[in-house]
Amino acid sequence: MAIFDSHVPVEYAQSLLAAAKEQGCDTDAILLELGIDLSDIDSGRFFSAVKYGQLYQRIMWLMQDECFGMMAGGKVRWGSFRLMCLTLIHCENLRQAVIRAGEFSEICRGFQVRSTLVCGEGDRVSIRMAGIESISSEEFERLMSVDNADRIRTSLAVWHRFHCWLIGQEIPLESISFSFDCPDSFRALAESYPAQVRFNQPYNGFEFNREYLEARIIQNPQTLDEFIRMAPYHLVISDSAKSTLKSKVRTILSKDVSESMPGAEVVASKLNLSVTTLRRHLQQEDTSFQKIKDECRLEAAIHYLGCQDLTNSVISEKLGFDETSAFFRAFKKWTGMTPGEYRKQMAFEQAN
Repeated sequence: MAIFDSHVPVEYAQSLLAAAKEQGCDTDAILLELGIDLSDIDSGRFFSAVKYGQLYQRIMWLMQDECFGMMAGGKVRWGSFRLMCLTLIHCENLRQAVIRAGEFSEICRGFQVRSTLVCGEGDRVSIRMAGIESISSEEFERLMSVDNADRIRTSLAVWHRFHCWLIGQEIPLESISFSFDCPDSFRALAESYPAQVRFNQPYNGFEFNREYLEARIIQNPQTLDEFIRMAPYHLVISDSAKSTLKSKVRTILSKDVSESMPGAEVVASKLNLSVTTLRRHLQQEDTSFQKIKDECRLEAAIHYLGCQDLTNSVISEKLGFDETSAFFRAFKKWTGMTPGEYRKQMAFEQAN
């Protein structure tokens, strides 16, 4: 069951913006900066996962909260997620990683909600939201109310995608449970999976087959660097066999955004397609190979520009540009700003 698909529900973006506005962010300015039209968020059922990723990263940076918009319960300091990942990639299997993730939440400042593994009888297990030891049951119940429905839904999606990434394979969900009545924003989800999406349950979480707990952790510090750079993109979309050709091409391209970034011929070969067929199918998805390539490079550029120790010339080299001036022209084409202007804006917003 692919509950969490290639585009994100528009409620993810709406919830993120509402939370940012509550914290004093100028959301209109953020949308303008990222080239996101408010009408894209106010209408329709789905929102671009790429734009959501850019929006999420920008707000996280402004708020200096890595779990902003998700169900953590408090402000999680910048770098906490990376530290947790470094701990988990050294686990032997998914079972051990899930247990350690819960333990990490207990000691990391900012978390009030943690994951817990429940193994019942039969071949199903569940990962559920639970409160850390230091909060009361009343406070946890308040956090798990329908008022936080969108945050809970987003968090479960992130947990699921993160576990899939750790073992390098899709984990089909048997069911997903929520502790509250079905809110209006969940109607489409409930109608799409009436047998598997359950409401008014004793917990918030999801079920899957027990066999996946024994899957080995395949990630390492090198793959973690790429994963962190792209987050939360990989955490809110599905890379399963049913995902779009565009997402499959992105997965291949995003592994290396340098000058050795694979061309259309190499990517087509990896997907067992001819170049002509690849381009035709991408056109049917209203995109192109070059457009996807530019999106991957832009996301990498935005990440690198946030690293103050990297000069523009170094970033240019990392992105595979022959000359720094070529990087400048490309970045301005993508964003309407030069890299220097973008950095100045980031510094100004961080200072204020």
